[in-house]
Amino acid sequence: MPTYRGRFAPSPTGDLHFGSLVAAAASYLDARRAGGQWLVRIEDLDPPRTVPGAADRILRTLEAYGFVWDGPVLYQSQRHEAYAAALAQLGDQVYPCGCTRRELGAGDFYAGTCRHGLRPGRPPRSRRLRVPDREIHWHDRRLGDQVENLAHTTGDFALKRADGFWAYQLAVVVDDAAQLITDVVRGADLLTSTARQIYLQEVLGLPRPRYLHIPIVLDDNGKKLSKQTKAHLVPHPGDPRILAAALRFLGESIPSETHEIAPIWAGVLTKPLT
Repeated sequence: MPTYRGRFAPSPTGDLHFGSLVAAAASYLDARRAGGQWLVRIEDLDPPRTVPGAADRILRTLEAYGFVWDGPVLYQSQRHEAYAAALAQLGDQVYPCGCTRRELGAGDFYAGTCRHGLRPGRPPRSRRLRVPDREIHWHDRRLGDQVENLAHTTGDFALKRADGFWAYQLAVVVDDAAQLITDVVRGADLLTSTARQIYLQEVLGLPRPRYLHIPIVLDDNGKKLSKQTKAHLVPHPGDPRILAAALRFLGESIPSETHEIAPIWAGVLTKPLT
């Protein structure tokens, strides 16, 4: 097992925006300062939302901003057999769910309607994992000790969606293990996924990486920057001012007179991550 292997895993639902650049920079800094490896994974599991050409543009933008990754890029769209094998390994811990989107309503909590079998005449739609009624504990490197009981917060969660596509929670756990990821550095908006992923790691017999959830970038209305909120895209070719702003958001001290990307990285990679 490597001492440190981190990763950045964007979804190609659009080009790279500033919030994503901050997340990439945080994971990259943490990996390189630890003397570790940094990988890139394209999470293209949702074809209806995938923008043609976005994956390649994301990679070219990362290159333009001085990111260098180790090894080939992994594409989740090429990993269906691995996800199917994981689902099969779970056996009767997974069950078919016939609930429609309207019946599920808003929010993530599932009340277990189909846990003991489908209602008569109801076809299966998604596949869900049974969760235990117990606390799951983990430590976040920035936020400290965390605890969650999935039976109270999410209920049984989907591993394969009603539209036939693999769910994010299953894919990310399988791929983190396959890529030997030791450290996950990502936005705090994904903190709520962590307990589900840890439970999946447990039942699949996979190692648990260390977690660090960084603050998310908000717009002027206090909402997370995202493609859905029309976040400003990161310009290509690389703009040193944008990279400097991303690193300052992470608490780095960047000289205002720095006008090239390479010296910016050279100045921060030898410091500990704040």
